[in-house]
Amino acid sequence: MKASELAKILGGTLEGKDVDIVACGGLEEARKGDLSFCKDPKHVKLVQETQASAVLLPKDWDQGAPCSIIRVKEPNEACMKAAEIFAPPAPKREPGIHPTAVIDPSVKLGKRVHVGAFTVIEKGAEIGDDSVIEAQVFIGENCRVGDESHIYPQVTLREGTIIGKKCILHCGVRLDGDGYGYNTSIGLTGIKIEKIPQLGIVELGDNVEIGSNTTIDRARIGRTYIGPQTKIDNLVQIGHNVKVAGYSGIIAQAGVAGSTQIGKGCLIWAQAGISGHIKIADGVQVGPQAGVPQSLDGSVKYVLGAPAESMKDFGARTLLPKMVAKLKADVKELKAKVG
Repeated sequence: MKASELAKILGGTLEGKDVDIVACGGLEEARKGDLSFCKDPKHVKLVQETQASAVLLPKDWDQGAPCSIIRVKEPNEACMKAAEIFAPPAPKREPGIHPTAVIDPSVKLGKRVHVGAFTVIEKGAEIGDDSVIEAQVFIGENCRVGDESHIYPQVTLREGTIIGKKCILHCGVRLDGDGYGYNTSIGLTGIKIEKIPQLGIVELGDNVEIGSNTTIDRARIGRTYIGPQTKIDNLVQIGHNVKVAGYSGIIAQAGVAGSTQIGKGCLIWAQAGISGHIKIADGVQVGPQAGVPQSLDGSVKYVLGAPAESMKDFGARTLLPKMVAKLKADVKELKAKVG
């Protein structure tokens, strides 16, 4: 595709040669024929050194480039749109049931549903219209999957799970496993550990997306709930009876302990840990690797550290050792001058 044609599709303006574009690539790995992008002037060196044939740049970019430039309003969005043009089409799952799938006669399948090879759907389950259930999925008794949802291979939904409309569950997601609940007692015969029955369910609202190998525990009683439009990354652990109000993000390797409530519009960054039985107010962000031992009322919108604190307090605490070291050096220098 010619750069001029691509610029027209992307709503941009071409500057330089009308080169051929065949693929997209990052600034550092791009080769001849590739389109790349940059939206931040701090990466000007990468732009100047790129081997790409053309680069998507903001309209106010004034640092030039060693190749053709396509000026657009938002380079990141434009690059994603371009990538869809050059990427091979995603596999299309046609409606139908693979002959190796095991589906109980009582299951209610909606219209135009795809069920892949070696998938098991147990009695009482309901699958909504236009849903795609890929290979090797297990859907337990009385589960409900909403219209237009897509469940990728090797996902497990234990009994009673409720999935909203247009949800996406990536490979290896596990929903509705037992939460961590035990009673410990010490008697004449020694320590006794008894399992607390986990009798609730997991429910997802509409348009929830869950990354690979994430686990969400069933409630002890009632439900563990993930509200609409929530996006959860890979390798996240969410404990029993957690409630996420919706429109929030939880990033890779974060952990949320049982019975915690997370408000709307929150963002829990990678490897953050949130204690149980606390509340996170609407719009709060928990920074990477932060540890949250108590409720956050929203008076501080971004917390860091362990235990988590405001960015101001975190910065002051982490800078203190450096300030002390500098003060010691200054005192030593003064002593030397005094004699």
